[in-house]
Amino acid sequence: MMDGGPEWRAYNQEEWGERSRIGIPSTQTIHDKGLTTEIGWGNRDSSGKTLTSKQKSKMHRLRGWQSRMRISGENERNLAYALSEISRMSSLLGLTRAAQEAASEIYRKAMKKGLVRGRTIEGIASAAVYTACRELNIPRSLEEIAEVSHIDKKKIARNRKLLTKELDIRLPLADPINYISKFGTKLKTSGETSAKAIDIIRKAQEKGIIAGTKAEVVAATAIYIACMLTGDKRTQDEISEISNVSKVTLRKRYKELAKQLNLVLDV
Repeated sequence: MMDGGPEWRAYNQEEWGERSRIGIPSTQTIHDKGLTTEIGWGNRDSSGKTLTSKQKSKMHRLRGWQSRMRISGENERNLAYALSEISRMSSLLGLTRAAQEAASEIYRKAMKKGLVRGRTIEGIASAAVYTACRELNIPRSLEEIAEVSHIDKKKIARNRKLLTKELDIRLPLADPINYISKFGTKLKTSGETSAKAIDIIRKAQEKGIIAGTKAEVVAATAIYIACMLTGDKRTQDEISEISNVSKVTLRKRYKELAKQLNLVLDV
């Protein structure tokens, strides 16, 4: 098989930096996709000699011109700001690089189609992040996106519907099982409890009794029931806090689910 890697070897980071002849790969997360020239901040020339004061002054001016030239118009400025917002939210939400790339691509498509006009940049950016999470089956709720974006969750939901309709994005149904690991980690429950919660969800899915219910509500309900069944008890307050599901909803749903699955709970 043909090796697509470099023809040279490097045994440490310094050697890699010296021998590499290419820059970073293109990315959707930077407004120019990372393809423009960048003037380094080192004060040495290509042969390793220290720059003179006159040369340093010249390079400082060139860096300033370069940074201004990278963003040439209002559209580019807005795109750069939107992508920085997506990067900030992705970091706070603990999203993968793939999710950030997907959200950035969705925003670019929305901008190209004119969907940002008349709407806030932050509103469309937060909707792009939420859409990317749904698309990649990453368990992040509307409430979590709203918290980091400081945008009302109803507005995010409205913008998400706009994006999926206008950009023809088909989103898979959110699977409550994806939330179990996340909730279990926050609650510090045992592996047995998480496994029991997943088993409860699967049985409920087979019977079709959770269709139309929000994934995070189902997951919170299942993990609460699992905690009671395994003796790894957690209060409704604790589960409500980590899942953003109200105690009233949790209390109502766990009773319904336990009854429909014929589970005997020691309350």
